[in-house]
Formats: sequence, structure tokens, C-alpha cells
Amino acid sequence: MERQDMSAPELTAAIVQDATSGRVLMLAWMDEEALRRTRESGEAWFWSRSREEYWRKGATSGNTMAVVEIRDDCDGDAILLRVNPAGPACHTGAESCFAPWLWRVVAERVATRPEGSYVAGLLASGTAAVAQKVGEEGVEVALAAVADSDERLVEELADLWFHTYVLLAARGLDPELVEEELRSRHADG
Repeated sequence: MERQDMSAPELTAAIVQDATSGRVLMLAWMDEEALRRTRESGEAWFWSRSREEYWRKGATSGNTMAVVEIRDDCDGDAILLRVNPAGPACHTGAESCFAPWLWRVVAERVATRPEGSYVAGLLASGTAAVAQKVGEEGVEVALAAVADSDERLVEELADLWFHTYVLLAARGLDPELVEEELRSRHADG
């Protein structure tokens, strides 16, 4: 949907937040027209600075965002959209554009399954194979902790974290669930 007036719109940062979990999903840009379309349709519309056009979130992916509430900040230079998302917010396939870097990489590999990708190959082997790899890496971490250098321990922990993310992806789970579990344990303890 091209703009009729090709002058640059006056843009406002729009912070998009999951209305249920409170998690920040993404940052996008809105002007008055995008805000009007959002209010009228009940779905999030933004201005694409790179394509110089309006876009409805999820128009091609199906990952729409039903707007629950629109708030201005105290000095009017940002907007908060509280939404109920129908799928991941990030183009990588991650639930949030603010997900950890490694998770965004894994989610992108899961979504695209590129030829030659280690993640794609591991996932094709099945969840049991991924779980076995996590077990192997866990043992290697324990051994490195008692017998090797700090550098080796860090290398093994990197392998364990990576394979743990792949396991979460294989099960269709987001690492945020693990963080929520840890936060709830902290609150309880």
C-alpha cells in the first residue's frame, strides 16, 4: 500500500507488548495514518521506513496482532500497543524481536531450514536425537568443570546452551518459558 504523499511522514516509535505476558515483542514506527488504520481495523499497522509504505503486521505471515489497548507516553513521543499476537512477532520466527541473539538465530534456522544448516539437520533427526545431544553436552560441561581450563568450560557451556535452544525449538517452546519458570521460583524462594 503505497503512500499518496511521498514526503516523509512524522514518525513515532511504537513499542508493541504482549497484553497477556507483558513481554515486549517489537519496536516499529507509526504516523497518524498508521494509527488511524490500527484503530479502525483493530490490528496493528505500521510505517515501513525501508519500503516507504504502510504494512499490516501479519499480512503475509499470518502473524497478526489484535490491538487490545493503545497508550501514549507522558510526553507524547512514543506509543505503546498492547496486543494479542497470533504467532511470533519477529521476522526470524522468534516470539520477540528482543529475544536473545542465539535464540533468534535458532528460530530463523527452524523457520527456513536452509540447506547445510546444522540446526536444520539436527531437527530432521528428531527430538530424541536433539535431547541426546543435550545430554552429551551436559556431561562434557560437568567434566570440563572439574578437569579443564575456564576457557574449555566456557566452550562446553556454549555448546550446551546452543543445543538446549535447539531442543526448545524442536518442542516448539520459547526460552521465555524457562525464564518465567526461573522468575516464579525466585519469587517463591
